[in-house]
Amino acid sequence: MNKKPYILGICAANSGSGKTLFIERLIPELKKRGYSVSAIKHAHHNFDIDKPGKDSFKIRESGAKQTLIFNASRSALITENEKKDFDLDKALEQINQPTDIILVEGLKTMPIPKIEIYRKKISNESLYIRDKNIIGVISDVGIKCDIPCFDFIKMDKITEFIITLIENEKNNIT
Repeated sequence: MNKKPYILGICAANSGSGKTLFIERLIPELKKRGYSVSAIKHAHHNFDIDKPGKDSFKIRESGAKQTLIFNASRSALITENEKKDFDLDKALEQINQPTDIILVEGLKTMPIPKIEIYRKKISNESLYIRDKNIIGVISDVGIKCDIPCFDFIKMDKITEFIITLIENEKNNIT
């Protein structure tokens, strides 16, 4: 198990390109190979995972900075962000379980290693052309570029590429 997980962004120029679908397919592939995976999902709009009328909602609405909801099977930590800014490093600190890789969905402008999802009928631009943090492209059409490119449906090749990234991160830790 890594002491420091590999952080990998999954980004796209447009919503609806298949970032979530890709992550849904990737996680079981990594787990089958013995890797633990955590994820951070960026939401563009306000969201609430709690329900009005529930005790945890009332506690949070009363002004609690953080509210932890839990039972024997799962927990959720809700943190109010009063400054209305997002700090990826702080979000990463909240993932407190040992994990080999943290997948960050969205946040296409963050300066972290990222894989771009490019779909011919959906994407209005190729982010990898101007973003040097993009280290690979997954697409439904053939793309010729200087970074690794993968067919959207060939999960084995994509998974092996990501495992190489994880293992390289492990080997860099001394």
